[in-house]
Amino acid sequence: MSSSPVPSTVTVLGLGPMGRALAGAFLDAGLRTTVWNRTPGKDREPVARGAVSAPSAEAAVAASDVTVVCVVDYTAADAVLRPAPVAAALHGRTLVNLTADTPDRARRSAAWAAGHGIRYLDGAIMTPATTIGTPAAVFIHSGPKDLYEGARPVLEALPGTHTHLGEDVGRAAAYDIALLDIFWTSMAGYAHALAVAGAEGVTPGELAPFAKGIAAILPPLMDEVAGDVENGTFSGELNPMTSAVSSMAHVVETSEDHGIDAGVMRAAEGMARRAIGLGHGTDGFVRIAEVLGRR
Repeated sequence: MSSSPVPSTVTVLGLGPMGRALAGAFLDAGLRTTVWNRTPGKDREPVARGAVSAPSAEAAVAASDVTVVCVVDYTAADAVLRPAPVAAALHGRTLVNLTADTPDRARRSAAWAAGHGIRYLDGAIMTPATTIGTPAAVFIHSGPKDLYEGARPVLEALPGTHTHLGEDVGRAAAYDIALLDIFWTSMAGYAHALAVAGAEGVTPGELAPFAKGIAAILPPLMDEVAGDVENGTFSGELNPMTSAVSSMAHVVETSEDHGIDAGVMRAAEGMARRAIGLGHGTDGFVRIAEVLGRR
């Protein structure tokens, strides 16, 4: 935690589950918290806890030196922030965008902000809304270091881990996209596994303990695989690409025998077969990261 005194005010724009959680955490930290949401009525919970409801986005951002916006995507954020009265009210203030979107859109938002005299930081929240206000929350931030240091007392009023990832304002979104790629691909695989197991008479409850065992294999592999990609080693001594393709084909066959769509696994198998076709059959599966990156 920073030793700097925590500023007394903050504004939160966007009061979905995450925005309400952020507002609640700021209130718990003792900050005078102003809130605003496009849909009326979403401010009832934070107002009941002591937040100030602003009549407009312009009034909301004018109430604090630091505004935190957290909405569904940058299209929604732009609709709130870019009208002339709001942009003018943000002039000379700090805007922390915790909305999830793409790295390119983060950089374009930063360019827009710079053109309007707005101090802009990008970021992402890497844990569920239920963690906000607890030490389990994880926040990542990117943008000019001096701006981050200036906003840090407000940001660190939110319990949890805060990491500044660098000056490139799109870097937090890049991490977010990569980590969401892991999450949703994994969840898609688990949902598919439950469907296939169910077709074979295995209940979700029966499969779950073994699924957790498979998941436990992954953390140490992540370090190993990261090293392979960084070093260009891609060792397939224990599990070559040809073996991986064989097991993937079994998943596809079993799925389709039961009329279950196997598109996700077919895509993974296709990537592996492409790598084999390029002469990488004896390499490990992670070779596909290098193959996918080829232009």
